[in-house]
Parts: sequence; structure tokens; C-alpha cells
Amino acid sequence: MPASWIGALAAIVSIGVQFVLFLRWLHRRMRDDEILRAFVRDIAVTHLPHIYNVLRELSNKQGIAQRDTPVVQFVDFRTKRRSQ
Repeated sequence: MPASWIGALAAIVSIGVQFVLFLRWLHRRMRDDEILRAFVRDIAVTHLPHIYNVLRELSNKQGIAQRDTPVVQFVDFRTKRRSQ
């Protein structure tokens, strides 16, 4: 096997390994973003209403004027709806 073939084979193997590592990194990053998005949505939908209720009760006990609780709205950028 000539030296040029060994160099080409080494370059192909190196590129292949780098590509596989890049795909693993990309998959992990996308998965982490999914987990973070689900966590934030769960906090906002499930836990914030309970926190606001407790804060309202505490402010009523202490006689503090309170505002209305903010409405939680989500903007989903993943949907491909066009404004008409």
C-alpha cells in the first residue's frame, strides 16, 4: 500500500470520526433544548398558578394591595403558520 493511500485513508477515518462526534453533540444539544423547553412550560403552567395563589393569600393576610395575576402566554416558534 503506497504512502499516499495511507494518508488518504487516515484523512477519511479522521473526517468520519469528527462527523460522528459532531452528530452526537448536535443530538445532545437538541435533546437538552427539548428538556429545558418542557421544564419551563411545566413550571409556568403547573407551578406559577399555585405560587400566585399563595402570594395572594399572604398579601390578603398582611393587608397589601395586589394586582391581577399575569396571564401566561406561550409563543411557539416551531409552528409554521402564516399570518393571513
